[in-house]
Amino acid sequence: MRRFTLLAAVASLAAVSAFAQDPVKVDPKHYKLLYEDATIRVLRIAYGAHEKSVMHEHPAAAAVFVTDGHFKFAMPDGTTQDRQGKKGDVLSMPAEKHNPENLADTTAQVILVEFKGPAAKK
Repeated sequence: MRRFTLLAAVASLAAVSAFAQDPVKVDPKHYKLLYEDATIRVLRIAYGAHEKSVMHEHPAAAAVFVTDGHFKFAMPDGTTQDRQGKKGDVLSMPAEKHNPENLADTTAQVILVEFKGPAAKK
């Protein structure tokens, strides 16, 4: 019985950890689910000037800039990446874990189309 209890506790911690990385769950202020089916999930992302998120992850995705945007992405290994887009730009993004911050003095909005299935891991 004790072994089962320990196993159940470890499994639930792993589930919470995986669940906690979904941006819609860990940062609902910035991420809103617009649509989901068996192949894609569409999110509206909106960051006010200089707002920052929490570490989370996405499968491979396509980002459509609704406004101009300038972000700094902190990666799990401590490195950062500067990413910019103009209104109307479309960028392909690999699956990754990151913590974004809006570097601009204005609100930045992006529509993110996350892929499911084999394409999600690319």
